[in-house]
Formats: sequence, C-alpha cells, structure tokens
Amino acid sequence: MKEQNFKNHARFVIGYHVISFVAILALLIGSFINLAHSAKENLYSASLICLIALILALFFIYLRTFPLKAQDRAIRAEENLRHFILTGKPLSDKLTINQIIALRFASDAEYLDLVTKAIEQNLAPKQIKESIKNWRADHHRA
Repeated sequence: MKEQNFKNHARFVIGYHVISFVAILALLIGSFINLAHSAKENLYSASLICLIALILALFFIYLRTFPLKAQDRAIRAEENLRHFILTGKPLSDKLTINQIIALRFASDAEYLDLVTKAIEQNLAPKQIKESIKNWRADHHRA
C-alpha cells in the first residue's frame, strides 16, 4: 500500500466528485430551462423533472454529509481514547472536531505536543497536518 502523507492523504473520487456532480448540475439547470420554456400542456411533466433533479441534488449532498458526520464522531471517540491512554485525561474541549480529525494523522511520539500546540496557538487543521513529521496513515476512511 502506498505510503500516506500530507500531499496524498485526501480522497478524491472522480466518478463522485466530478462526473456525478457535473451530471446532476446539468440536469438541474436543464430541467429548469425546460420548465421555463415548456408549453402549458407540458408544465406538469416539466415540473416533475425539476423535482427529480432537486431530489437527486439533495441525495448527492446528503449521501456524503451523513456518513462524514458519523465518521467524525468515530474519530473524536478514537482520538479521545488515544489521548486518555497516553495521558490519563480526556481530550480538551478547546479542540474543534476539525483539529481532532487533523491530529489523528500524528504519530504517538508527536501527538501530545501537537495537541498542546493546537490548543495554545489555535492551529488550523491544515497547519496541524503540515506540522506532522511522522505521518500515521489512515487507510480505512470513507
């Protein structure tokens, strides 16, 4: 398996992130253009096509956001347990979920220092990831 690092850790699926997005966007725009130019006798079917396009757009959005929220909760629990194992204390409430998600890539050796630095300097997730020297790969994420 390819070594994971800051430059290659993001997941980008062409079929989902580009092709599906462009196709649904084209359908959405085209359906409303069709509705605007439809004759009175075709208004009902043109409206149904718009409704279908809106439903697909909402599916596209929620298909990704709902699992990501669940994944974020799992990561928060995992990192809270990891911090507790290393220190005997739970993670600070001062850390945001995005900071915690970024910290999961840090090795145990640099984890505690990065947690402290993230809290004290209010580091952005990208700054946290860029600060990691020994990347802890996560190959099991969505």
